[in-house]
Amino acid sequence: MDCSAAALFPSLGDGNELPVFLAGEPAWTLLDKGGENGLASQLESLLADIGGMVPSELPEGVTVEQSAGIVHIAEGANIAPCVRIEGPAYVGPNADIRHGAFLRSHSWICSDAVVGHATEVKHSVLLPKAKAPHFNYVGDSILGSGVNLGAGCKLSNLRNDGRNVLVRGAGPSGSDVDSGLRKFGAILGEDVQIGCNAVCNPGVVLGRGTNVWPNVTVSGAHPASSILHE
Repeated sequence: MDCSAAALFPSLGDGNELPVFLAGEPAWTLLDKGGENGLASQLESLLADIGGMVPSELPEGVTVEQSAGIVHIAEGANIAPCVRIEGPAYVGPNADIRHGAFLRSHSWICSDAVVGHATEVKHSVLLPKAKAPHFNYVGDSILGSGVNLGAGCKLSNLRNDGRNVLVRGAGPSGSDVDSGLRKFGAILGEDVQIGCNAVCNPGVVLGRGTNVWPNVTVSGAHPASSILHE
């Protein structure tokens, strides 16, 4: 299966707020937290260029913690009451961060994306118009444009045994691939739809337009337009 960003996110353009994926490499290389071209490094570089920006007036109960890194909340972003944001973090124009959301360090929320009520995001990218709107956990993951997580959907990012995450079925002839990452949640191609209370095990890669039914537990890599119901 082609796990490159070009295959998973074909509409991804260029722009200051967008991460850069290495051509020819699987998209999960962005999740190498210590990598020179990883999400953490790119986000910190972006924030160094544009600087921190936090509105002078925020709704009741909002906390912005910048002791470990700066936070940039772009003009037009909506921050609801009781949100917590821990830097380094970026929230793009017209992003919607709803009541009780928790953005942990290295959350990269692009324009028009949604982080909903009681949703937690950590070391992840929500590309423009991606949505994690209700009671979701998004850890060490990449959500493409048009992705929607159903209420209660969880993207698990750590194996119980702590070993490197395998991407099952991503290699030649359906072989497993060692991602080289201890923490790796899911990479969801554009327009993936996931039903309520579904769980993605560590190392899931879903091609564009894949549909996951409610209450399903998903493992491994699946090509575009898959329908996963068991």
